[in-house]
Amino acid sequence: MNPEIKSYFPILNQEINGHPLVYLDSAATSQKPTPVIEALKDYYEFDNSNVHRGVHTLGNRATEKYEGAREKVQQFINARSTQEIVFLRGTTTAINLVAQSYGRANVEEGDEIVITYMEHHSNIIPWQQLAKERGAVLKYIELEEDGTISLENVRAAITDRTKIVSMVYVSNVLGTMNPVKEVAKIAHEHGAVMMVDGAQAAPHLKIDVQDLDCDFFAFSGHKMVGPTGIGVLYGKKHLLEAMEPVEFGGEMIDFVGLYDSTWKELPWKFEGGTPIIAGAVGLAAAIDFLQEIGLDEIEKHEHHMAAIAMDKMSGIEGLEIYGPKDPAKRAGIVTFNLKEVHPHDVATVLDMSGIAVRAGHHCAQPLMKWLDVTATARASFYLYNDESDIDRLVEGLRSAKEYFSDVF
Repeated sequence: MNPEIKSYFPILNQEINGHPLVYLDSAATSQKPTPVIEALKDYYEFDNSNVHRGVHTLGNRATEKYEGAREKVQQFINARSTQEIVFLRGTTTAINLVAQSYGRANVEEGDEIVITYMEHHSNIIPWQQLAKERGAVLKYIELEEDGTISLENVRAAITDRTKIVSMVYVSNVLGTMNPVKEVAKIAHEHGAVMMVDGAQAAPHLKIDVQDLDCDFFAFSGHKMVGPTGIGVLYGKKHLLEAMEPVEFGGEMIDFVGLYDSTWKELPWKFEGGTPIIAGAVGLAAAIDFLQEIGLDEIEKHEHHMAAIAMDKMSGIEGLEIYGPKDPAKRAGIVTFNLKEVHPHDVATVLDMSGIAVRAGHHCAQPLMKWLDVTATARASFYLYNDESDIDRLVEGLRSAKEYFSDVF
């Protein structure tokens, strides 16, 4: 990875608690490069207006940028049409839309919804609620000891009663990369649809929704060097066309009468209210930035970072790393605990040295239970991290160990 990349992220050029910042919390949210910040600034300084209905110049410019961003996303994930790209607030909103619209229309009493123990709460709770409402059965695919899934267990979980399979592409805790393409094939053999939570995948891997043959795919802009508040739901056109909106109001209507209304065509029928215009502009700039570097290069860099981090961290006595031991099976996420020390205390000591990691249950409490822990610490790497950041992390962990020496 080009060492100059770090210089594009101005926030990294500062000290925290008297030490140069090392940011290892990109799985929560990524930092923003200058081109994305400038795109947002430029939009608000020169083009800010509402979209679609205005006939003035600013309205036309804003509409061109907003719909141009949709074309960019379509190409980024290789969707067949811009009609398959819905702009929403983020991954959580996208999964909820599928559960509330597709789910309510297609899941009946006794039907099955299949997920895994490694899902983020945003890919658990919408299905819990749907299952309760429809009298359906929520099933979990068993995990292997190393936190991966086997296709044998996938086949055991999915039956002809399964209507929806929803799975994270990359775990936000274990870093596990799931075989979603193969799982989608099994789901389709039983007549089920496949939803992929791509929040931790789209920023780091090349995504081709046609090759994956998933029915729905969701991701968030802020995890891929874009702004907060913008996300994407991809859905196959024939599925989206058959689905009803779940938000009603301005922008999404075709005609409104006194007692009935009709909706716009795809994708606008799902984008009620003033759209997230600046967010889409920022997301387009983020896609440009990532593609200029190359998603293959970013994925290769993060595998390399995870391998080095696991190797160096494994030398710290009392430190336990969770998830696959084989770096090839995981993305750039290393989740760990330091023997008997609460992860919040570990994260606080690291912050005193200018190192930002996440601590807690990572919105994955069922997975914490499966791991038999209440919380963990997590270091997540991105394109702006380098080996010196890993050295600082290892040094900080050794300091934390000394700080809590009464435990060891």
